[in-house]
Amino acid sequence: METLARLPALVLLERIPVPTLAVLQDGTIVFANCAFAEMVGCDAEEVVSLKFHDVFYGASTTESALSVVDGLANMVVELAHKDGSTVRALMNRSALWRSDDEIALATFQDLTEQLWVSG
Repeated sequence: METLARLPALVLLERIPVPTLAVLQDGTIVFANCAFAEMVGCDAEEVVSLKFHDVFYGASTTESALSVVDGLANMVVELAHKDGSTVRALMNRSALWRSDDEIALATFQDLTEQLWVSG
């Protein structure tokens, strides 16, 4: 437990093998781990230079990104891959979603290949 207590949150988030993304209300992406960046064909620095609506197909530019994340929780979303293709992923409910949270932290399960196979 001491080791976990001393581990910085960003280091822990980066080590999670599940694609993970953190976004602010205004759509600014503030964190993407390597697993998320790989899923959309970028490196993590490229992802954080984008806005939420650049990555999420159909995301409203007028609605709060946190509201959109909440509304799409536990649903299959379409993400923009760097090569122009669409990545379909199950987006889980934000780990940070209290009334005073200013950030959403969502994880994803890439379903693209599974959906292609099943048809």
